[in-house]
Amino acid sequence: MKVDVLLGLQWGDEGKGKIVDVLAPQYQVVARFQGGPNAGHTLEFDGFKHVLHQIPSGIFRSDIKNIIGNGLVLDPIVLKKEIEGLDKFNLPIHKNLFISKKAAVILPTHRLLDAAYEQSKGAAKIGSTLRGIGPTYQDKVARQGLRMGDILSPDFHTKYNRLVEQHKVILSFYNFDYETALPEAEKAFFEAAEFLKQYTFVDSEYLVNEALETGQSVLAEGAQGSLLDIDFGSYPFVTSSTTTTAGACTGLGIAPQRIGEVYGIFKAYCTRVGSGPFPTELLDEVGERMRQEGREFGSTTGRPRRCGWMDLPALKYAIMINGVTQLVMMKVDVLNIFEEIKVCTHYQLADSTLTDKFPYDLCDYEVTPVYKTFKGWATSLENLHTYDEVPVELAAYIEFLETELKLPISFISTGPDREAIIHREAQAV
Repeated sequence: MKVDVLLGLQWGDEGKGKIVDVLAPQYQVVARFQGGPNAGHTLEFDGFKHVLHQIPSGIFRSDIKNIIGNGLVLDPIVLKKEIEGLDKFNLPIHKNLFISKKAAVILPTHRLLDAAYEQSKGAAKIGSTLRGIGPTYQDKVARQGLRMGDILSPDFHTKYNRLVEQHKVILSFYNFDYETALPEAEKAFFEAAEFLKQYTFVDSEYLVNEALETGQSVLAEGAQGSLLDIDFGSYPFVTSSTTTTAGACTGLGIAPQRIGEVYGIFKAYCTRVGSGPFPTELLDEVGERMRQEGREFGSTTGRPRRCGWMDLPALKYAIMINGVTQLVMMKVDVLNIFEEIKVCTHYQLADSTLTDKFPYDLCDYEVTPVYKTFKGWATSLENLHTYDEVPVELAAYIEFLETELKLPISFISTGPDREAIIHREAQAV
C-alpha cells in the first residue's frame, strides 16, 4: 500500500479540510504530518461549519483512524478545546484519535516568545499567527524542546520548568512582560496536559507503517501551503515546517517510495494572510469584491486575507517540488461574480525579461505579473455535479490550466458544503 498525500499549492487556506473530508471515505487512516494550531481546516456539512486546527480532518468519519504525526507542534490547551468542541457530534474520539509521542509541545512561553519576536521586528514583522509555532520548532531543532510523550513522564514538571526558565531569560532580554499572563496560562496548560492523558499516545511511525503492511489505505494531510515551506517558500515570510510532500516522510516516518498519489489543492484565484510577497495581489475594488464573495478571513486569526488572480509561475513551482499527480481546484464559485477572469502566466523582471519561474529574490524585488484574460461565466454553479454541466467559459478556463500545468484537475469545488463538488475521472493531459 502507498500513502497518498494531500497538500496546498499556494500560501495556505486553499480548502484542504473540505477535500480531506470528501476523500476520507476512501481511506482507513488520515494522518496530519506538520504544522500546529496555526492551521485552520474548515469543514461544512449538514448545516454545520467546523474549524479544525490540530486534529486531522477525517475525524468526522467514525470508522477512520486519525493520527496526529510526529511532525506537528501541539498546544495542549488548543487540543483540549478542539476535542471538547467535537462533543456535540458524538464521535468516538477515544477510539479513533492517536497522538504521536514525538510531536513537539507548545508551552505558554512559546506563545509569549512568538509575540516578543514579532514585536521586535517592527515594520519587518513576518505576520506570525502568534500561536507559538516558530519558537517551538526552534526549540525542537535546538534539541531542547518537550514532546507529547513527556506529558506521561513522572518528571514532566521538572523538564517543563527547566525550559521555561530559559524562555524567561530571552523574554527579559526583549523587555517583554511575562509575569502578568503566565500564571493563568500555565494553569490552563497543566489542566489540558492532564486531560489529554485519557487519549491514546502512540509511536505514530509504527502505527502508520503497520497500517500499510496490513493493507490499510493512508491519506497524509498537510497544513499551510507549499509557498510557505521553510526551505522552498517565500523566505523569510514562511512557516516553520516542511509543508511539501517531503514533509509527509519526515512528519510521519514513512519512506519516500511509500508515496502514492499527491493531491495538490489550489484556489481558482490566490490569497495570502500576513506579510510577504504576493505578485498578483489586487489592492483595489476587485480584490475587495473577491475577499467578500469568498469570505476570505483567516479561520485561525480572523484576519482579512489578501486576494489576487491566479499565479501560474508560483503554481507550476509548487507542482514541481511536490511531485503532484492530481489537481484539486477550490472556490471556483467565488469567481461567478466577475465578467472577466485573469491568470498570471509570467513575471516581468526589473530588466524587462519574462520568466515563468518562481524567483529566489521575490522578497527583495518586485515583479510585474503578465496576465491572460478570460471571459467570466457570470452564473451560479449551485447544484452542478458533473463536468458536462459547467458553463463553457469555466470549461475553457479549466482546460487552459490543465494544458499549462500538464496535470488533470480531478476535483472542482463549487461551494463550501462537502456535496458541492464535481469529481472528474483523471483526464489525459
